Amino acid sequence: MGYVPEHLHYTNQEQPASAAQPEFPDAPHGWSKEEAEQDAAELLGVPLTEDHWDVVRSLQAYFATHEFPNRRELADALDEKYHHKGGRRYLYLLFPNGPVSQGCQLAGLESPSGSVDKSFGSVV
Repeated sequence: MGYVPEHLHYTNQEQPASAAQPEFPDAPHGWSKEEAEQDAAELLGVPLTEDHWDVVRSLQAYFATHEFPNRRELADALDEKYHHKGGRRYLYLLFPNGPVSQGCQLAGLESPSGSVDKSFGSVV
Protein backbone atom coordinates (compact mmCIF):
# COMPACT_ATOMS: atom_id res chain seq x y z
CA MET A 1 0.00 0.00 0.00
CA GLY A 2 1.25 3.51 -0.76
CA TYR A 3 1.61 6.28 1.77
CA VAL A 4 -1.59 6.96 3.66
CA PRO A 5 -1.58 9.72 6.29
CA GLU A 6 -1.86 8.20 9.75
CA HIS A 7 -5.25 9.78 10.42
CA LEU A 8 -6.65 8.09 7.30
CA HIS A 9 -5.29 4.59 7.87
CA TYR A 10 -8.09 2.35 9.09
CA THR A 11 -9.09 -1.20 8.39
CA ASN A 12 -12.57 -2.40 7.55
CA GLN A 13 -12.86 -4.12 10.95
CA GLU A 14 -13.10 -0.81 12.82
CA GLN A 15 -16.54 0.40 13.78
CA PRO A 16 -18.22 3.10 11.67
CA ALA A 17 -18.41 6.62 13.02
CA SER A 18 -21.95 7.25 11.80
CA ALA A 19 -22.90 9.37 14.81
CA ALA A 20 -20.05 11.79 14.16
CA GLN A 21 -20.52 11.89 10.35
CA PRO A 22 -24.24 11.37 9.57
CA GLU A 23 -23.81 11.93 5.82
CA PHE A 24 -21.17 9.15 5.84
CA PRO A 25 -22.89 6.37 7.82
CA ASP A 26 -20.26 3.72 7.03
CA ALA A 27 -17.19 5.90 7.65
CA PRO A 28 -14.42 4.26 9.67
CA HIS A 29 -13.93 5.43 13.24
CA GLY A 30 -11.88 8.63 13.37
CA TRP A 31 -12.42 9.58 9.72
CA SER A 32 -13.62 13.09 8.96
CA LYS A 33 -14.74 14.84 5.81
CA GLU A 34 -12.64 17.88 6.68
CA GLU A 35 -9.38 15.90 6.88
CA ALA A 36 -10.25 14.07 3.66
CA GLU A 37 -10.77 17.45 1.95
CA GLN A 38 -7.32 18.58 3.05
CA ASP A 39 -5.72 15.37 1.80
CA ALA A 40 -7.64 15.57 -1.48
CA ALA A 41 -5.93 18.86 -2.28
CA GLU A 42 -2.59 17.00 -2.13
CA LEU A 43 -3.77 13.83 -3.90
CA LEU A 44 -5.97 15.30 -6.63
CA GLY A 45 -5.07 18.97 -6.71
CA VAL A 46 -8.74 19.91 -6.99
CA PRO A 47 -11.57 20.43 -4.51
CA LEU A 48 -13.87 17.47 -4.05
CA THR A 49 -17.29 17.59 -5.68
CA GLU A 50 -20.47 15.81 -4.63
CA ASP A 51 -19.54 13.15 -7.23
CA HIS A 52 -16.29 12.45 -5.34
CA TRP A 53 -18.18 12.21 -2.04
CA ASP A 54 -20.68 9.81 -3.56
CA VAL A 55 -17.83 7.47 -4.55
CA VAL A 56 -16.31 7.82 -1.06
CA ARG A 57 -19.65 6.83 0.49
CA SER A 58 -19.90 3.88 -1.90
CA LEU A 59 -16.41 2.68 -0.96
CA GLN A 60 -17.16 3.00 2.75
CA ALA A 61 -20.43 1.07 2.32
CA TYR A 62 -18.68 -1.67 0.36
CA PHE A 63 -16.00 -2.07 3.03
CA ALA A 64 -18.67 -2.13 5.75
CA THR A 65 -20.32 -5.14 4.11
CA HIS A 66 -17.25 -7.08 2.91
CA GLU A 67 -14.82 -8.45 5.48
CA PHE A 68 -11.97 -8.97 2.99
CA PRO A 69 -12.56 -6.71 -0.01
CA ASN A 70 -11.18 -7.95 -3.31
CA ARG A 71 -9.79 -5.27 -5.64
CA ARG A 72 -11.31 -6.73 -8.79
CA GLU A 73 -14.75 -7.25 -7.24
CA LEU A 74 -14.66 -3.74 -5.79
CA ALA A 75 -13.66 -2.21 -9.13
CA ASP A 76 -16.44 -4.19 -10.85
CA ALA A 77 -18.98 -3.10 -8.21
CA LEU A 78 -18.01 0.56 -8.71
CA ASP A 79 -18.14 0.16 -12.50
CA GLU A 80 -21.63 -1.32 -12.23
CA LYS A 81 -22.88 1.32 -9.78
CA TYR A 82 -21.65 4.21 -11.94
CA HIS A 83 -22.35 2.59 -15.32
CA HIS A 84 -25.09 5.14 -16.03
CA LYS A 85 -22.47 7.92 -15.74
CA GLY A 86 -19.79 6.19 -17.79
CA GLY A 87 -18.49 3.50 -15.44
CA ARG A 88 -14.72 3.23 -15.15
CA ARG A 89 -14.10 6.14 -17.49
CA TYR A 90 -16.17 8.38 -15.21
CA LEU A 91 -14.41 7.04 -12.10
CA TYR A 92 -10.97 7.68 -13.61
CA LEU A 93 -12.01 11.26 -14.43
CA LEU A 94 -12.72 11.73 -10.72
CA PHE A 95 -9.71 9.76 -9.48
CA PRO A 96 -7.03 9.84 -12.22
CA ASN A 97 -4.58 7.59 -10.35
CA GLY A 98 -7.14 4.89 -9.68
CA PRO A 99 -10.63 5.05 -8.20
CA VAL A 100 -9.92 2.15 -5.85
CA SER A 101 -6.53 3.30 -4.52
CA GLN A 102 -7.19 7.06 -4.40
CA GLY A 103 -10.81 6.61 -3.38
CA CYS A 104 -9.84 4.33 -0.51
CA GLN A 105 -7.26 6.85 0.69
CA LEU A 106 -9.87 9.60 0.84
CA ALA A 107 -12.45 7.27 2.38
CA GLY A 108 -10.05 6.36 5.20
CA LEU A 109 -9.81 2.75 4.08
CA GLU A 110 -6.92 0.41 3.42
CA SER A 111 -6.64 -0.27 -0.30
CA PRO A 112 -7.27 -3.92 -1.21
CA SER A 113 -4.24 -5.97 -2.12
CA GLY A 114 -3.18 -5.39 -5.70
CA SER A 115 -4.78 -1.98 -6.14
CA VAL A 116 -1.47 -0.16 -5.87
CA ASP A 117 1.28 -1.18 -8.27
CA LYS A 118 3.80 1.60 -8.77
CA SER A 119 5.55 -0.35 -11.52
CA PHE A 120 2.32 -0.33 -13.52
CA GLY A 121 1.69 3.40 -13.16
CA SER A 122 -0.52 3.56 -10.10
CA VAL A 123 0.59 6.64 -8.19
CA VAL A 124 -0.21 6.75 -4.49
